Amino acid sequence: MTFTQIKPSDASLDKYGIKDAHANWNLAPAALEEIAIEKGMAERSASGAIAIDTGEFTGRSPKDRFIVKDDITKDAVWWSDINIPFEPKHFDNLNQKITDYLSGKELYVRDVYACADERYRLKIRVITELPWSNMFAYNMFLRPSEEELKDFEPDWVVINAPGFTADPAVDHTRQHNFAILSFTKQMAIVGGTGYTGEIKKGIFSALNFILPHQKNVLSMHCSANVGEEGDTALFFGLSGTGKTTLSADPNRKLIGDDEHGWTQDNVIFNFEGGCYAKAIDLSEDKEPDIFHAIKQGALLENIEFKEGTKEVDYHSSAKTENTRVSYPIHHINNIQLPSKAENPKNVFFLTCDAYGVLPPISKLTPGQAAFHFISGYTAKVAGTEAGITEPVVAFSACFGAPFMPLHPTVYADMLSQKMHDSHVNVWLVNTGWSGGAYGTGKRMKLKLTRAMITAALNGDLNDVEYQEHEVFGLNMPTTCPNVPDEVLSPRNTWADKVAYDKAANELAVKFNSNFKKFASNASEEILAGAPKVSQKV
Repeated sequence: MTFTQIKPSDASLDKYGIKDAHANWNLAPAALEEIAIEKGMAERSASGAIAIDTGEFTGRSPKDRFIVKDDITKDAVWWSDINIPFEPKHFDNLNQKITDYLSGKELYVRDVYACADERYRLKIRVITELPWSNMFAYNMFLRPSEEELKDFEPDWVVINAPGFTADPAVDHTRQHNFAILSFTKQMAIVGGTGYTGEIKKGIFSALNFILPHQKNVLSMHCSANVGEEGDTALFFGLSGTGKTTLSADPNRKLIGDDEHGWTQDNVIFNFEGGCYAKAIDLSEDKEPDIFHAIKQGALLENIEFKEGTKEVDYHSSAKTENTRVSYPIHHINNIQLPSKAENPKNVFFLTCDAYGVLPPISKLTPGQAAFHFISGYTAKVAGTEAGITEPVVAFSACFGAPFMPLHPTVYADMLSQKMHDSHVNVWLVNTGWSGGAYGTGKRMKLKLTRAMITAALNGDLNDVEYQEHEVFGLNMPTTCPNVPDEVLSPRNTWADKVAYDKAANELAVKFNSNFKKFASNASEEILAGAPKVSQKV
């Protein structure tokens, strides 16, 4: 097969230690689709998207993610069970082995960049063993013009080899798969796993170090949209809290759905050029934008087809609960181009509180915002996993702990400062339970949550009366357009007020216990944002 390639002036992989490879440079997505199908790696779905299986791993493996500990990182990275150190000599040895493995093979090279704000653009060369991994890179990163590709010189290189497996005893990995960042070499190497998210999250992790530490830009795991008046809103939230759903607004343009930067001059910019959406239980009714984006050029991962057809069974979790689809952002109609905007006015922290304790919407002080940002709280619902009989607390610092190389308070302090400087409103929105915990109360209706967010965006909550939550100290509006007053105070929705007070205090204790590991690095303002456990319960 012969396909049109766009090669840079220095189109050689020798400089990376990869010898005698047959490299396909910057092939069009249609060409990569054809190659993947021809090689038996992909099938064409009824919608036109191709479907592939990522193999053994259908999600990230955070315990197998490492950062090289060297002069750049040793005193800057927050070393922990999330940011696991790796010796430079072991990185060099493993990199040599992975490049030897790729030498002589047919490979796929993609030149892309991250960061829609040109002042912070990161040029990336992605070298992949598989054609569909290369297609993922095309979908997810920003795409240079043909003219820009001719003289492309990367700042970072990603080498992705799912077929290469490490020997833990020799290579000092935990097991045979790995994803390792070297800030000195400006490289990411990924081996032993075909899960494409490792490529995207590797660069996201790099930017989470480079932008705050070296550029004074706040990096964020959030979605963003912009209104007709140019006002920008950010939506933070862990899986299941409604981040993608609530940021998709027909009256506002999508900037991006996952990763953004916030500059000193108040520009919000997308890191990416595409979307990587969960596909489990996807429907046209619930997520029309995502559903219609799954067409030729999209890449489906680990899905099942309905028996005897090429129609995707979005309800099947036979391979994984983490079925995914990647597509370039232009598959969505209502988008902001380029993917950046100014004038951030509202920030929403989304949580699914299955305890029914937190208010459906509350306004945060800068200290509270930093505290809840560092905490990154949501709850797993009882019954969703074997052995769980009641809600289970989940905390993920900065709403994205696995991707944050610096101490969480670094990001939180930057957010607090931006709140002070830009007078942005920060809201905590509970998309979880009201009137009782899971099993007793009911999940907050989506239309009510949308109404509260719309009211916040429109300024309708600026001049209303607020009351303070007794335990969490959160400022709760007493009235909101198109929302019954009685649901705005969670205690009022519980029939048993004593039971509510007990549940609120128990959740507060969990918050404070989780925060102990961050307390020594937190300012007095942040510490003052913590809940106050009542002594009378």
